[in-house]
Amino acid sequence: MKYLIPGLTGLFFLMSTALVSAQPNRGGARAPVHKKTVPTVAPASAPAGLTVPSWLPADAPLQPAATILTDVVDTKLDVRFDYKKQHLLGTAMLTLRSHFYPQTEVALDAKGFDIQKVELMGEKKNKNLNYNYNRRKLVIALDHPYPRSTPYQVRIVYVAKPNELPQGGSAAITNDKGLYFINPLGLEKNKPRQIWTQGETESNSCWFPTIDKPNQRMTQEISMTVESQFKTLSNGLLTSSKANADGTRTDIWKQAEPHAPYLATMVVGEFAVVSESWHGKPIDYYVEPQYAGTARAVFGHTPEMLDFFSKKLGVEFPWEKYAQVAVRDYISGAMENTSASTFGSFVQASKRELLDANYQTSEFVVAHELFHQWFGDYVTCESWSNIPLNESFADYSEFLWAERKYGDDEAALVQELKLNNYLEEAVSKREPLIRYRYVNREDMLDRHSYDKGGRVLHMLRKYVGDDAFYASLNRYLTQNKLSAVEISKLREAFEATTGEDLGWFFDQWFLRRGHPELRVTHTYAGGQVALRVQQVQDTVFQPVYRLPVTVAVWTGSNQPTEHHLTITKADQTFQLPASQKPVLVKFDSEGQLLAQLDEERSQEELLFQFYHARGYLQKAEALNQLQNKTDQLPVSSMMRNALNDKFWNVRRLALEHLRGYRGPEPTGMRKDIVRLASNDPSPRVRVQALKTLSAFPDGSYGDIYGAAVVDSSILVSAAAIEILAKRPEVNSKQQVAAIENTRSSTLLVAIAKFYALNGRLDQYPWFLRRLPDVAETDLYAYFQAFGSLMANIPPVERDKGLKVLEDYARTYPRSEVRLGAYHGLALLLPSTPSLKVTLQNIREKETDDRLKALYNLM
Repeated sequence: MKYLIPGLTGLFFLMSTALVSAQPNRGGARAPVHKKTVPTVAPASAPAGLTVPSWLPADAPLQPAATILTDVVDTKLDVRFDYKKQHLLGTAMLTLRSHFYPQTEVALDAKGFDIQKVELMGEKKNKNLNYNYNRRKLVIALDHPYPRSTPYQVRIVYVAKPNELPQGGSAAITNDKGLYFINPLGLEKNKPRQIWTQGETESNSCWFPTIDKPNQRMTQEISMTVESQFKTLSNGLLTSSKANADGTRTDIWKQAEPHAPYLATMVVGEFAVVSESWHGKPIDYYVEPQYAGTARAVFGHTPEMLDFFSKKLGVEFPWEKYAQVAVRDYISGAMENTSASTFGSFVQASKRELLDANYQTSEFVVAHELFHQWFGDYVTCESWSNIPLNESFADYSEFLWAERKYGDDEAALVQELKLNNYLEEAVSKREPLIRYRYVNREDMLDRHSYDKGGRVLHMLRKYVGDDAFYASLNRYLTQNKLSAVEISKLREAFEATTGEDLGWFFDQWFLRRGHPELRVTHTYAGGQVALRVQQVQDTVFQPVYRLPVTVAVWTGSNQPTEHHLTITKADQTFQLPASQKPVLVKFDSEGQLLAQLDEERSQEELLFQFYHARGYLQKAEALNQLQNKTDQLPVSSMMRNALNDKFWNVRRLALEHLRGYRGPEPTGMRKDIVRLASNDPSPRVRVQALKTLSAFPDGSYGDIYGAAVVDSSILVSAAAIEILAKRPEVNSKQQVAAIENTRSSTLLVAIAKFYALNGRLDQYPWFLRRLPDVAETDLYAYFQAFGSLMANIPPVERDKGLKVLEDYARTYPRSEVRLGAYHGLALLLPSTPSLKVTLQNIREKETDDRLKALYNLM
């Protein structure tokens, strides 16, 4: 499944809580989530006396795996494109077989087609077949019952019209029309002409007829006729490329091993292709031509990842080739199409942009989609209820790659970020990982399936050990290769490998909702530590967990004594021997539990923990727990020590917590922050140092901010511009104007925010001129800045800008972009009351219920 990126869900949260402009945090990790009080409500339908938590979803319909009546054995497509109408002209040859029982008809998913011919292929002549078609299902009457021993071929001539389909989508996949024409007539000057597809969950049936379910499996051949200047890409290998007399070219791509229909892909466009090989297999990177020089920097770890994952799993990469392509206006983060992953254009980067790359961007998305080639493509979930069998593994691959390539601290930071992602979602939603009840199949594409699932796999690995973990995965992959499975197959693989019944683990983590909420306290008396662990979660709707965990007891500054415990009760006390009163008792010392943890420790224990920490998580926890005590000298000294830590996010975290510091200053602390702002090797640390300096009420740092405007890092430059927007220096406007022709979308948004506060009519043309260069993901913030600027210019000058915002608010495909344009218009209401009618009309005609809810809040 695709890689999740911030979208409408995050914007809904921001708008509903504050109705303020906000950009995604590009600076690094968030502070860990500690124990929260979850609000509860008592629905009218609840039995008397039972309080139902607000995170408990309403009842949803049962969603079993699709019943298989007919197997799609092979799909051959011959397609060409009408760019003006944005139609696909297709011929599909489907080889079909009755699954078990003889069938007299076959029902195919075919959405929004014009069906021109349906015929049964014969050895000597074809036979026209009768059919019923309601623009969603094509039900074909066969000429006689076909037993499972007799395959047959159906030929369908059709026209696919994706833009005429009803618009749908979700927070994870913002559109579901399957086939996308990007700048088809070449009228957008800064955008290439492209065609690409997006099949998951069941959208490939918008461009070819199939049985669009994950428990189908087919071989495939796609013949694409395109203009000669375009490159093509699909699953499998390019077996033929032929120039045609009319100046077009026909490419044929063949996928020899069977895969699920949703994994079929097709891409057309002007790309530079950078090629490598791995074990004799082609490894190709498709990027826009201007990024050819940096394609290897973005995708170049792929051969090393292939080595690492193949060796760890004991299953070599199973497909004939691996290609990765970056496309414009993509509707999600990335997608693991078999042997040909598609990425949004955010992965493309200039040399300067690559300076800011980190685990949150392209490299870890590359790992995520590559791991899917085993978990999702080679072995596929049989139903969307089982999508964590795809997504949990792909999510965990990011941790595995961080651990392999960058070490334990970087992996621990991934662990922290992912855990916080899930816990944030769990405030309002708690579902089993494997859930057979949901309203919409794309409800499954959430932080449970991704982030929680990855953390559950980490606990499973820690419990069984590395050797057993990878041996179990090898068994799972080899025994289930090229098939669709449910969660029991994974459990059976682990049980057969380890010899242990792991039903308890799979039941509580995969099949039950929620997570443990733990309160941990300890006392010392009589040579023993009494460690009390209380599970305080609502156990009516969540289980009492069985939790293997490690506890480290420090009685001095040397090595601790480790105790391996198993918690099985809601309230349990363990007696741990200790020769003297411990200086620190650290519960879950390996940081592997998926839990909300309220662990009682004194300030002295937390300070000891920081200075004797075993890795990033323990240091980060001490910094976070003591962030409100920086006015105390021992704590501020700890923060000062953290400013010199070897791991970048420890330095960044200390800087973040020093933003509000107003106490007595340890000698040299301010100098350290200035040094980090100017010279730290990590751009994210420099960004945070600038923000921390800007939070101090005293001191003059205009020279530092001015130097940062032209920093080698785009993130640092953008941060400096946003600081100067709120506290401009005499020459700030000139400094910003000097870089206003940048090609960086991130910088364009920062400059827009500067002009929103410090610009006037002179900057109005700049907003209009640079709009085409702003990335889709940045338009939300850009439009709000534009609205703020227009509020400061005469109303008579605004007509063109108002028209631009109105057009985007009404017609732009992505919901969050429409929301940003609407918000930009709303900012002008005080000075332009006539806009009230326009905004009301936009609200009335909006078809996305989520947007309507946000508009009502505004």
